Amino acid sequence: MSLSDPRFVALSHWLNQYFADQVSATLICGDASFRRYFRIEHLGKHYIVADSPIDLVPISPFVAMAQAYKTVGLLVPEVLATCNEQGFVLQTDVGEQQLLSVLNPQNVASYYQQALNLLPTIATVTHTELGPLTNYDAEFVQRELMIFVDWLVNKHIDYTLTNNEQQMITNTFVALTQSAMSQPKVGMHRDYHSRNLLLNEHELAVIDFQDAVLGPITYDAVSLLRDCYVRWPAKQVHELMHYHFQLIQSHQLIDNTVDFETYQHWFDLMGVQRHIKAAGIFARLYHRDGKRGYLADIPLTLQYIVDIGSQYPQIAEFSSWVSHVIIPRVEQLSAANQAECNV
Repeated sequence: MSLSDPRFVALSHWLNQYFADQVSATLICGDASFRRYFRIEHLGKHYIVADSPIDLVPISPFVAMAQAYKTVGLLVPEVLATCNEQGFVLQTDVGEQQLLSVLNPQNVASYYQQALNLLPTIATVTHTELGPLTNYDAEFVQRELMIFVDWLVNKHIDYTLTNNEQQMITNTFVALTQSAMSQPKVGMHRDYHSRNLLLNEHELAVIDFQDAVLGPITYDAVSLLRDCYVRWPAKQVHELMHYHFQLIQSHQLIDNTVDFETYQHWFDLMGVQRHIKAAGIFARLYHRDGKRGYLADIPLTLQYIVDIGSQYPQIAEFSSWVSHVIIPRVEQLSAANQAECNV
């Protein structure tokens, strides 16, 4: 960062005032929004400060969720100070090692069980000091699914849908929405995966929770187990699905008449919905926000759609279409872009 960055200058000034001392902020990363994070060291202690342009990323949802999650016993960053005018949030540092960085086939089951164990607690958080969480309703689901059409299909691969394809997509999105709406609703993190869980000694710290909503009970579990950034063997995922099913049964978060077959149906279609949305978001991050790195994450999301969708008649046609129409065009575009980079 430099003096040519006015937000960084303002952030540094605010921090110096808070600590009554000169401190330096080191950029850690940005995330999939317009938010940036910096790490600060002062008198031997580490802190994190978020820089969230308030006209693009309001800070109040994060502050409210942090307090709500802390109240129920989750390990989350504690908000120490805020600058509402600029959108700065100073918080405790709960760790710098993402869970993703340590996962391997031998330890993933243990770590993921630990992560799944947090979900019944997350499920209890349905309100914050700002009021009830936003309802992840049918309109919300449809809006997310359309990101795929608008940004991946129309923008990224510049593909014009036929009338039959448009109808097929509509039918698929209706089926996915109906499945999501048939599930019990709980407090939902909405971005619960191995990049948003940090190792803190023997605990897992939860971050990036500002978009929490009231939504389907399988959403966070499938977000974790069918991660957009890493894929695990089907057998391991199935065993962990069963673990989550038994967990939510024991916490009475689903009716005892719901069998595992119904749960798996919910889980699988929820995962397809999420991966359709994610593929669109990754394309949007590239075209709208200039974040090229997310293009590399599109193929895994599309492959999930193909592999899981083919197992369900109501979305099998969409799955086949993604396999035979979308993936080849994405691969062709990727190869062309790579060739340009190599020139």
